[in-house]
Amino acid sequence: MLILYHCMGSRSFRALWTLEEARVPYELIVLPFPPRVMHKGYHAINPLGTVPALFDDEIRMTESSAICQYVAARYAPQTLAVAVDDPSYGAYLNFMHMGEATLTFPQTIFFRYSVLEPPEKRNPIVADDYRRWFASRLKNAATFFEGKPYVCGDRFTAADISLGYALGFATHLGLAGHFPAAIGDYWKRLKAREGFMRAREREIEISLQQGLEVLEVNY
Repeated sequence: MLILYHCMGSRSFRALWTLEEARVPYELIVLPFPPRVMHKGYHAINPLGTVPALFDDEIRMTESSAICQYVAARYAPQTLAVAVDDPSYGAYLNFMHMGEATLTFPQTIFFRYSVLEPPEKRNPIVADDYRRWFASRLKNAATFFEGKPYVCGDRFTAADISLGYALGFATHLGLAGHFPAAIGDYWKRLKAREGFMRAREREIEISLQQGLEVLEVNY
């Protein structure tokens, strides 16, 4: 049985969304954020103290985009993955990692220095620098979408999940005003998917079952 440790609004939503799209049985454990502080003993589960943490029997994974790639390849190769001999394989890997390295990273710096840090440690100059960095990268990434409904052409894949989370996070942070038209349309297609909506419903359901506050996540 696959087990996913998750916090609402975090990168672990990538893993949750992928599991729902793959339609593979799994157990979801929702934790208060940050889990390394709010959940005693969590470092024994994931030494990094972060989410996601995915267990597949003896296999443990902690990187959200890698989990997307793993679940797709192992449990949904015909629907979510792209084969190495497919002409779209390069685009698949490129966008899989662009979602985290190019687009989510600057948002986390923006989030930290505009929201997470206590008021005396916030830095509006740093936050705005990374906001502009994100906007510039996103504008350039939009050129890949001309005439394509998904990153690999006409077919939805796990790479769309990795990239899609970055767009959802940006929306939650109030950065959707930076979305070029092609990106805005693309994000609407992604969040209209049944797999996305099931993932949202699942995290709310489990949070309530575990007696946790259901955080408002504005996707």
